[in-house]
Amino acid sequence: MKAKRQKNWIRRAGFLLVLFGLVPALFKGFIASIPLVTAAAERAVFWSFGLTMPEGMLVLSDEIDEKGRGQAMQETEDDTPDRSEGNGQTQLSDPNTQILQRPVKDAQPYEPTATDRDGPIVRETFKAGTTSAFIPIGNNAYIQNTTSVSSAAILSEIQKPPAFTIESGTEPQVLIMHTHTTESYEDASRDFYDESYNSRTTDNTKNMVRVGDEIEMQLKMAGIGVIHDKTLHDYPSYNGSYDRSRVTVEKILEEYPSIQVVLDIHRDAIQRENGERVAPVVEVNGKNAAQMMIISCCDDGSGEIPNYMENLRFACALQRQMEGDYPGLTRPILFSCRHYNQDLTSGSILVEVGAHGNSLDEAVYAGELLGKSLVKLLNGMKN
Repeated sequence: MKAKRQKNWIRRAGFLLVLFGLVPALFKGFIASIPLVTAAAERAVFWSFGLTMPEGMLVLSDEIDEKGRGQAMQETEDDTPDRSEGNGQTQLSDPNTQILQRPVKDAQPYEPTATDRDGPIVRETFKAGTTSAFIPIGNNAYIQNTTSVSSAAILSEIQKPPAFTIESGTEPQVLIMHTHTTESYEDASRDFYDESYNSRTTDNTKNMVRVGDEIEMQLKMAGIGVIHDKTLHDYPSYNGSYDRSRVTVEKILEEYPSIQVVLDIHRDAIQRENGERVAPVVEVNGKNAAQMMIISCCDDGSGEIPNYMENLRFACALQRQMEGDYPGLTRPILFSCRHYNQDLTSGSILVEVGAHGNSLDEAVYAGELLGKSLVKLLNGMKN
């Protein structure tokens, strides 16, 4: 009997040792799974709106710091999901992640063959949906509101002019920068895509810097002071792009306190579940321009973006200007609880210029049109 009790005790002790050995591993696994659960829940929310995450956010949604910066509360960041307006068909696509995870390389001449047709690219002009989430703001411009802020409160606020004015002279008034600098486009307009063709490049003649150059040129020609920062915030490491771009913007604002507007220029990534990529376009003066979408962040209750309504006022003013100048050029403003460093000024917005199915020429033309409309708006805001 004594021997049996001793044997049972040894078994219990062994079980407890195994259990104590497993607990740390299980706890570590649980902690590691939290970002994945968060990302999955967030994606489910976007699917319910018929959207995909902005390109870059699939990666960033797994990289959430203590203040929630650099995450996809939407990017979108290339994580840039498609926030397609109202057709309810565009969905988040894992192939986008595969593209984003490929090493960024300098762009090489691309000669597609018949075997390179991995999926179709279709060109569509997005319009506002018919649900109450889409708020008309004048000039055939719209907001897509995914927050708890009421339509009445939004409409009341955006009747006010932007919270800043523009000074004449040589001092910079506008900062153009790129959190996801290496995002790029198809090198030519085509009706198919090749999965092996990189949608990111460090070649500034083919990535978001090229689009920013066009905006910059329009501002300079109009005599509006502008700085175009071309730092590669997403290369060689993609994770932490928003943290790095924040440091850049803070440094420039400290050096040039005259800056009132910060434009973070990106491109979207829109791909349906069936593998079809969508290039949002609109014809302007006989040419295809990539449609654009402004993202204006709403504070989530944390108080980290106290000026979020002021940013929205500027976003709406620019949206109305662009739609008045070039009907159909914009997709509805996405007003959503994110961060994207938009607490730094009262004129901070993120602009998605087209998507990875668009051609570079379509995106550059869109940059030209954006620049021209921005010039008109800012000239009307001068002291």
